[in-house]
Amino acid sequence: MADGEANIAAATAGLDVFLQSLSLEEGLSENTLDAYRRDLGHFLSAAGRATPRAITKKDVVSYLHALYSHGVSPATVNRRLSAIKRFLRFHGQADLLRDLKGPRLSRRLPVVLSVREVESILNLPDRSDFLQLRDAAILEMLYATGMRLSEIIAVEQSALAPEIACVLVTGKGRRQRLVPLGSYALEAIDRYMTQARPGLVKSGREDNTLFVTRRGGRFSRSGMWKLIRHYIRAAGIKKKVTPHTFRHSFATHLLEGGADLRVVQELLGHVSINTTQIYTHLNRDYLLQIHRQYHPRATLNKGR
Repeated sequence: MADGEANIAAATAGLDVFLQSLSLEEGLSENTLDAYRRDLGHFLSAAGRATPRAITKKDVVSYLHALYSHGVSPATVNRRLSAIKRFLRFHGQADLLRDLKGPRLSRRLPVVLSVREVESILNLPDRSDFLQLRDAAILEMLYATGMRLSEIIAVEQSALAPEIACVLVTGKGRRQRLVPLGSYALEAIDRYMTQARPGLVKSGREDNTLFVTRRGGRFSRSGMWKLIRHYIRAAGIKKKVTPHTFRHSFATHLLEGGADLRVVQELLGHVSINTTQIYTHLNRDYLLQIHRQYHPRATLNKGR
């Protein structure tokens, strides 16, 4: 084995130990661990060092410059730098990159669907079709709870508490939160559970997962997103929608309706309220729009 290949193999062993620690001590999801594995694997391959302690600041700076030269976005550069810093701290190199900062980010507000756009999506599933009964329940739950895509894929039947109109959601770091379900979501879930799910799991692949595919198995992330995207396109929505758009819309519509920011933080499962505060900017834009639309002296020449 060439020296470079041996170095990469040794450094990868250090990566495996790091990932195992994140999984056991912090309970990070498989998606998050996979992201760390990809980002750090790419860096370690570029650095070519035998051990994490052999990595130098010059290695990291050279790597970042290579990312810039290949047109990698500032957000991705910052994410990879953050992963590298955390990896090196774990391996006793806490001071190596203390003064190294990534590119400044311009804060872009997330895309949000209007209430009318959300309703147009929710009204699309045909309630006489058992597969679309499932789809209706998924869409209603997404909007009713603001759950992440990974959370709705993993939610189990036992997490439902219809007697108190809530669902127990297990989020990042295995933190749990109790989120209310509205009457529309409860009705859609009940129809799915009684009329559709038994037929989907008759193949014998039964487990406790709430939402299952047509073959009775658990959804993949891409499979769930494909299902949701189908209805977004069918509704004729041209916005650049992501799997998080229902979550953004859920939070924004709550604030527009007068909900307290701390309540929205709790419902979303954000550890820090700073993460939730981006929705206050969206809310201010909404207020400005309403003011301009309805106040008689909001704009010059209005009504003349």
